[in-house]
Order: sequence, then C-alpha cells, then structure tokens
Amino acid sequence: MATIMRPGAIARRPASADWRIAAAIVLALVLGGCARPGPEVLRPIGGTVQGAKTVTVAVATTRARAASGSNVFTVARARQTNYASFTISVPPGHRPGKVEWARGRPNPAKHFVTVDQSILDQRSFARDVARRAAQYPGHRVGVLVHGYNTNFQEALFRLAQMSADTDMKAAPVLFAWPSEARLNGYVADKDAVTYSRDSLVQMLTALTREPGTGRITVFAHSMGTWLTMEALRQLRLTGRNDVIRRLEVVLAAPDIDVDVFAEQLKVIGPMSPPLTLLVSPDDRALGFSSRIAGDRERVGRLNVADPRVQAAARSAHVEVIDISAFKGSDGLNHDRYVGLASAYPHLVAEAADNKSFQKAGAYVLDTVGVTLSSPFVYSSRALAGR
Repeated sequence: MATIMRPGAIARRPASADWRIAAAIVLALVLGGCARPGPEVLRPIGGTVQGAKTVTVAVATTRARAASGSNVFTVARARQTNYASFTISVPPGHRPGKVEWARGRPNPAKHFVTVDQSILDQRSFARDVARRAAQYPGHRVGVLVHGYNTNFQEALFRLAQMSADTDMKAAPVLFAWPSEARLNGYVADKDAVTYSRDSLVQMLTALTREPGTGRITVFAHSMGTWLTMEALRQLRLTGRNDVIRRLEVVLAAPDIDVDVFAEQLKVIGPMSPPLTLLVSPDDRALGFSSRIAGDRERVGRLNVADPRVQAAARSAHVEVIDISAFKGSDGLNHDRYVGLASAYPHLVAEAADNKSFQKAGAYVLDTVGVTLSSPFVYSSRALAGR
C-alpha cells in the first residue's frame, strides 16, 4: 500500500523555484485573507429578518476561552475540552459557497450573523446534539473538523454556510482545534492537532453513547484530516470498534504524507461505508506542503488516473474521488469541497436515477454528479450528513 499509492517521484526543482512557489502561495493567501473576521462576529445581535435561515451549531473545542463565561475562543490550548452552541443567521440573499461577512455593523439582511449562543458542558452538549439530530431521518449528526490557518469564527461560519447550502439533514457539530490562524503557524498547527486527538476521540465516543443519535458523518479538511485519521487509529487500537461502526468519514484535500496514510490504514482497517477521499492533483497548497516536507507527496494530490492509485484504493477499501472540476475560492485549489457542497442540491437532482452507492476505487467527479462508476450518490449524502 505504501509504495503503490505514491503518485510517482517528483522531479527536484531548483531552490529558486521553491521560493517562487512559496511567494505565489503566500501572496494568494494574503490577498484572499485580508480583514479576517474577529471575535466580534460571535456577539449575538438578538434577532434576524424574514427570509433568513438559521443554523444551530454545537461546538466542541480544544481552544481556551478568552475569559470564564465567555464564548470567545483564543489560540491557547484548553486543559479540557470546552463546549458551546451558536445559532447563526444566513441572509436571504446568500450566494451558495460564500460567507457574507459583516464589515462593520452586522445586518442580518445582508450578512451571516450570530443571533444566539450558550455555554455547554459535555453532558448538555451531547444531549443538545441528540435532541437536534432527532429532527432528521436516521437521527444523523454531521461533524466538521477544520484545517490549517483557520480561526474559530471562520470554521464556525463555514459549517453554517455548508449546512445551509446543502440543506444538511443532520445536526451540525464543529470540532475546533487551536489553529494559530497565521501563515507561519504550520508547525504550531501540526502540534495543535496532535494535542487535540484525545478530545476528538472523547467527543465521538460521547456522541455514540447518547441515546437517540444515529450515524455520524465526520467531514475533515486539510490538516484536520490527519487529526481525524489519528482519532480513528486511536479508536481502533483501544478496541472502540463500536464507535467506528457508527462513523462515515470524508477527508477533503488530505494534508497527510502518503506513506503515513498507508500506515494509518493498516491499523484502522476497512470501514463500512468506505473511507472517502476528495482529491485534486493541482492543489497548490498541498504542493507547497509537499515541498516543505522534502518532496513527500500528500494524499490530497493523488492522481486517480494512475493505475497504482486505482489498485491501491480497491485493495485498501477506500474511495478516492477527484473533484478538480469544482472551482475553489482561495486561488490555491485547496477548498474545492466548498464548491462541491454548494452544488449539492443540483448534483442530487442530476444523480436521482443513479442506483450506485459508495464503493472502493478511484473516480472522477464532474459538476453534474457523474463519476466513472457513479458512486457520487453516497458521497454527496455523506457530505450533507444524510
């Protein structure tokens, strides 16, 4: 597995090329990340407007609170997991795939805004998730594990946006780890996800123990995929197969060394339904991650046209889907999952006659929901927590 999943050796670029790539990526990130939202967007405004859609998100986080009794979370690491709940209003004129941030005075007619929030403990968190999951068929739960360079409010509002765009028939849950949310925080973020492994395991275990919760879809992005894989590995090593059996896992743009991923899979073993990977060979952010890791290729850049990848996916009972047809919003092709989520209703309509469900193998997804063997019906349901 470790050898055949590698897409192939990468030709060594001259050092000057490394600097050009790094500069281009940093410039794209800086230009795309100006005026990042601060904690002021978490302040409840007390109401919304007609036509707005509200989404309530339960939060488990290893970030420390700014102060006791506060739902503002810092980059510091909490000594124990903190829990909260936020209700976010999505404006009537919302454009799918976008988060309409307030730049100044928040207006629920135009912006995503917080209308309510509360502090929870672990017990009330699990009960709240179960209560809201009971509204949906199968009592489903959808968990987002965000990626590198993401602050708390960005992760929270992104999950609200995805929930609204996909009409997610599941109780949305955010697992927020203490990302530094800065370009030069890559190593610190890697340490932070390692710090958060036990908390993610504990949260998933608590949710599966709560009466009334059904299947749990875990959707992880970028560096959050490494955290998720490590949590799955820990669950398997500790004999918590009962928890793993309740999980459906989708990894978008996995920032994981392919050899490390192969070793993780050896411990985790086959999952049912199969683990799903959303990949893009032209993901520039992962290309840079690969370069700074000594040309160690990342899973999120696997080439599904490579026969070795196809054979490895079937052998490992993993589904690999190329989503390069979807447009990213970050200029780096690293967040194409957002376009996939926003296109979900259209894709479901186009794939209504598709009777295939998710299966192991390597596939290409186009913007009308057609894959080489059409496994998208399940994959889109997993994305939407169905």
